[in-house]
Amino acid sequence: MKKVIKTLSEIAIFVGGRISGDGGILIERIRGIDDAGEGDLTFVAHPKYKKKIETTGASAILVASDTTCPGKNLVIVEEPYIALGRLLALFHPEEEEVTGIDEHACIEAEASVSPEAVVYPGVHICRGAKVERKAILYPGVFIGRDAIVGEASILYPRATLYRRCLIGRRVIIHAGAVIGSDGFGFAGPGQENLKIPQVGYVQIDDDVEIGANTTIDRGTLGRTWIQRGVKIDNLVQIAHNVVIGEYSVVVAQVGISGSTQLGRGVIIGGQAGLVGHIRIGDHVMIAAGSGVHKDIPAGRVVAGKPHMPHGEWLKMEACRSKLPAMRETLSTLQRRVAELEEKTKKELL
Repeated sequence: MKKVIKTLSEIAIFVGGRISGDGGILIERIRGIDDAGEGDLTFVAHPKYKKKIETTGASAILVASDTTCPGKNLVIVEEPYIALGRLLALFHPEEEEVTGIDEHACIEAEASVSPEAVVYPGVHICRGAKVERKAILYPGVFIGRDAIVGEASILYPRATLYRRCLIGRRVIIHAGAVIGSDGFGFAGPGQENLKIPQVGYVQIDDDVEIGANTTIDRGTLGRTWIQRGVKIDNLVQIAHNVVIGEYSVVVAQVGISGSTQLGRGVIIGGQAGLVGHIRIGDHVMIAAGSGVHKDIPAGRVVAGKPHMPHGEWLKMEACRSKLPAMRETLSTLQRRVAELEEKTKKELL
C-alpha cells in the first residue's frame, strides 16, 4: 500500500481547520501524544491532555478552537475527535478486496449473489438468500434462507444471519455476532417452559455497526428493528421486538429486554440493563451499570439501580463512602436520646 504523506496545510484543508505555525511541514503518521515524534501528527481531544501539548515530540497537533501554544504547529478545528477519524481513514485506507466468489464457498440453489460481491471460503449461503454488490463475507459467515445482505455491507468471520433477516447498506457486523436467533419466549416459565415459536425477523438499516459476539433476537411476531446509523458495541444482548432509534449508541454488555423501544440518539453506558415493554425517549443518556425499570421521557440523563435522575444519583453516591461514619453517629445519637428519655422519665417520677 502506498504511503500517505501530506503537508500540514493539506491536512488543514482536508479537515476544514486552520493552522497556527508552519503549514509546510510534512506529516507521515498519526500517533498518540506520548509516542509521537518528528513527522507525526498527534491530537488532543480531551482537556486533561492539554498539558502534554508543550512536551510532545510531535511535529504538529490537532486541537480544539480554544487552544493556543506558541512555538507549536497546530491544526485548529471545532471537533478534534471527528477530524481525527477523517485523518485516520486518509492515512490508513482499507485495502480493496478482490471481487469474486471462492470455489470453496457453499451457495445453495436459488440464492442470488452479486458477481461484484466478495465471498471467502467457508461461507454458506442458503436458498433464497440475496447478497448485493460490494458486500464482503469473510470465512465462516452463514446466511440463512431468504435473508438479505445489502450493498457494501461487511460480515466478519463467523457472523451468523438467520433466516429472513434483512441487512441494509454499508452495515458492519463483527466476528461472532448472531443476528436473528430465537427470542427468549416460553410459556409457563419454571414449570412447562413451553417454547413459543419465534416467527418474526430482524431488520438492520443502513450504516449500522454491530460489535463482536453481540446477539440480536428475531421478533416473536414482526421485527426487531435496528435503525439507521446505530452503533452497538461488543457483547450486547438485544431481545425480541426491541426497536433502537436512529443514531443511538449501545456500549458493551448492555442487555435490553423484549419489546422495549429506544428513541433517536439514545446513549446507553456499559453493563446497563433495561426491562421489557418500556419506552426510552429521544436523546436520553443512561449511565453505565444502570438498571432501567420504567419509561424515561426524552432528554433525561439517568443513573443507578433502580435508575433515577443523574443529579440525585451523584448526591447519593457522594454519601456512600460516609455511610459507616453516619451509622456510628446515628447509633450514638440513638443511645443519647434513650438516655435522655430515661433521665426525663425518672425526673417526672
